[in-house]
Parts: sequence; structure tokens; C-alpha cells
Amino acid sequence: MTASLLILIALFILLAGYIGYGRFLSRRFDLDPKSATPAHSKRDEIDYVPAKSPVLLGHHFASIAGAGPILGPIYAAVFGWIPVFLWILVGSIFMGGVHDFSSIIASVRHGGKSIGEVIEHHIGESGKRLFLIFTWFMLILVVAVFAKAVASTFVKEPSAATSSFLFIVLAVVFGLSLHRKRFPLGIGTAVGVVLLLGCVILGMLMPLRLSYNAWILILFAYVFVAAVAPVWILLQPRDYLNSYLLYLVLLGGMIGIFITNPRITFPEITGFRTELGTLFPILFVTVACGAISGFHSLVSSGTTSKQLNREPDARIVGYGSMLIEAVLAVIALITAVTILRGEYARLITKEGGGPIGIFSAGVGSFISTLGIPLKAAVTFAALAISAFAMTTLDTATRLGRFTFQELFDPKDGGRFQFLSRNRYIGTGTTILFAGLLAMTGTGDTLWPLFGSANQLLAAIVLLAVTVWLASLKKKNRFVMIPMFFMFAVTLTALGMLVAKNWMAKQWTLLIIAILLFIVAVFLVVQAARSLKRKRAE
Repeated sequence: MTASLLILIALFILLAGYIGYGRFLSRRFDLDPKSATPAHSKRDEIDYVPAKSPVLLGHHFASIAGAGPILGPIYAAVFGWIPVFLWILVGSIFMGGVHDFSSIIASVRHGGKSIGEVIEHHIGESGKRLFLIFTWFMLILVVAVFAKAVASTFVKEPSAATSSFLFIVLAVVFGLSLHRKRFPLGIGTAVGVVLLLGCVILGMLMPLRLSYNAWILILFAYVFVAAVAPVWILLQPRDYLNSYLLYLVLLGGMIGIFITNPRITFPEITGFRTELGTLFPILFVTVACGAISGFHSLVSSGTTSKQLNREPDARIVGYGSMLIEAVLAVIALITAVTILRGEYARLITKEGGGPIGIFSAGVGSFISTLGIPLKAAVTFAALAISAFAMTTLDTATRLGRFTFQELFDPKDGGRFQFLSRNRYIGTGTTILFAGLLAMTGTGDTLWPLFGSANQLLAAIVLLAVTVWLASLKKKNRFVMIPMFFMFAVTLTALGMLVAKNWMAKQWTLLIIAILLFIVAVFLVVQAARSLKRKRAE
């Protein structure tokens, strides 16, 4: 099997999935182009601002892409390339795409609120509180770990730091031009992309060198501003322009694959048990963002649903983004399985550069076939990854603020009303706890639980959508089947984590794994009771 044939198969199946299954999902959700979305009905020029579908696609894709679809497939390659390839395709079309699409629509139909609101309406208030607390702590963990990752990248690659902050200045100018001056999107995009590439070149020429601690402080100050600023001035334009970086990496990587046409050197299947663990459930927890990821629902129901201009846009923004991310995951897989197995074992380690090093070197070598110097191509690929890690960082902070505000949202104007309305308190509290996790190293200690927690979140979101559709007397098997599968994956993975941490006497991880298991069971029981009650009514 050659890499070019693999990418062709992936592109054909994903395109067929978007046309066929995407159309099926649109009919199931009764998308109405004339219905006023929260971006219009609750427009406040801060969080609720309608965006054109290409702009919102860029924001959503940039926010969910990050490093996840790169890390997962490369780590999971130890199972062989066929299981990973099949899970990326099947997962993204029938699970991840459904999850992202449905969470946008569910949020839109509930006033742009998070999935917590859907849970409260259809499962119960206690379920909502539990879900929001779980979500908030998960976002704090993401902010802490990504802040450390970005700071480390900036220390190691100072050029990435210069480019990243030049992107921010460019994004503000781009946002003002579109929103205030009504500059045409097409012309603005052409100019913006050229300037974006100019920022990359300037970054290489003028690397910004600061200490790790200095970068940590600068990043937390930046994400505070980014999380409270109007969405149109930074988040929308920055993510939209940044998405073109990844589009260029994807396009250059694919063209390079067709030119070089390397052979796949990895075995098709290595076995059910590997050094990473057993194929079930570890494969489905390891490859998350490229197939299905709970974090996507936080973006879908957090920032994306508040900017959706028309309901039909949810198909390209939610479902389309997931399938584009699957293409990125396949390319990441190719960079791993076209090198020798022994070389992979050396490079996958931290000393060898890890998955990011494998991806940057692999995609860089593919892009270099277009006549670009190899060093510049590898640096460009690394810059694109760091830009998306920073995008995930500021989006996660904003989502943390939304979740905090919703957690203290009183229905009757209670004493915590000021916490739900003040965006500065929610942002500051989120950053404070994330900073504590980052500075004390607790975030790194808890990170091994993130994979299971992330996929548990996906299962819970699918559960909420299933109950919501059932309450509307709509067919919901297309959501229910993925939900059952994801609960089977996450509960099995959590059970294995409990056993592993018990044997290793890792009491903190053991307790959190048990609590996550209890949260899942509690919400399933509450959902079953809610459905039974609704049927009786």
C-alpha cells in the first residue's frame, strides 16, 4: 500500500460522508434557514455576533484542530495502520461529525447556551451542575497544560513566538477592517493570507527570546484579554486567518505525498495488546480529535453556536470541520507509518522529538518537494502547530469563562447573579486555577486522565442530545448508537485506570478516575429516569 492511495481513499470516503450522511443529518435536525439564531436574537457585539460561514468555519476548525489530531494517530500507530485508519474514517463520519453537528444545533435551539442547559432541561438541574463542574475543571486542565506547552515551544522555537504575536496584531486589524469598515471578505482574505505568510517569514528573521516563566506570564495575560474582548475583534479573525495556515499545511502535505508516493512500512495490524495497551478501549481514547472528541462540543456549544449566522451553516461548520480534521489525522498517520518501525520507536520518545517532531519532519519533507527548502518547510509545519496550540489556549479560556458564568446563572435572580454576568470574574477565576495547576505541576500529573475524561464528555453530550431528541419525539438512533459505543469505551478505560492506579498506589489519579466513573453512571441513571418520566407523561 502506498501513501498516495491511502490519502485518495480517505478523501473519497470523507467527501461521500459529507455529501450523503451530512445531508441525512441536516434533514434529521430540520435545519431552518429562516429561523433566527442566537447570534441575531441575542446579539451583543461581544459573544453573540453573527459570522459568515467561511469565517466561522475558520474559527471552529482552528479551535478544535490543535495538536490532538496529530498526537493521537501517531501514538496509536503501534496498533498498526489499518485500525487507526478505519477508526479515523468511521469515527469522524458517524460519531465525531454527528457529535459536533448535534452539539451546535442543540445549543442554538437552547438560546446559545452550553450542553449543560440541554442537560438541565431534559435530565435535571443536578445533572447540569455536575456536568458544568466537570467541564470547567477539564477546561482549567487544558488551559494549564497548553499554556506550558506553548511557553516551552516559544523557548525552543523563538521564531514561533514572534510569528504568533504578529498574527494577533494582524487579526485585530483584519477584524476591525471587516466589522467596522465593512471591507469585502474575499479581498480581505487574500491580503490577510499574504500578510500572514509575511508574519511567518518575519518570525524566522526576528526570533523573540524570553525565559519560560516570562512566557507563562505573558500568555496568561494575553488569554485574559482574549477571553473578555469582543469576539469579532480577535477570536473570529485570528482563528479564520490561522485556519489558512493549516489549510496550506494540508494542501502542501497532500501534494507532497502524491509526488513522493512513499510506501507504508508499518504492519497492517500489530496485535490486540501493545506497549500502549489493549486495542479496545485504548485506541479509541488515544485517537480522539481525529475521530471524536468531547472538547469539540465545548467549542460547538460555547463560541460557535453564538456566532452561527444561519442554521444550515452548522453542516459545513460542525460536520465539515470534523471531516477536514480527519484528513489532518490521516496525514499525521502517514508521517508515522512511512518511516521504519525502529526509527519510529526512536523518534516517538521525548528525546527524539515526539509526535510533533515526527509530523513536522514528515510534512516538511513532503512540502519540500514543491521546491521549498527542507529546513523552511519543517519550520513552517512546526509554526502552524504552535499557532493552533495557542488558538486552542485562548478558546479554552473563553469557554472556561462561559462555563463559570453558566454555573452561577440563577434562574430567579439570586445572590450569585453578579458572578454569572461579570465576564472578568469568570475569566480571572479560570486563569487563577489554571495558573496554580501550571505552576505546581499538578496539571502534568492529572493529564493522563484527560483522554478518558475527554471521551467521557463526548459520551455525555451524545446522551444529552439523545434525550433532547426523544423529548421532541424525533428519531435519535443516529445519536444513540455512537453514545452507547462511547460509554462502553470510556467506562472500560476508566475501569482500567482505576485498576492501574490502585496497583501503582497513585491515590489522586485513582480517586479522580472513580469520581469520573460515578459522574457517568449518575448521568446515565438520571437520563433513563427522565426518559421514563417523559414516556409516562
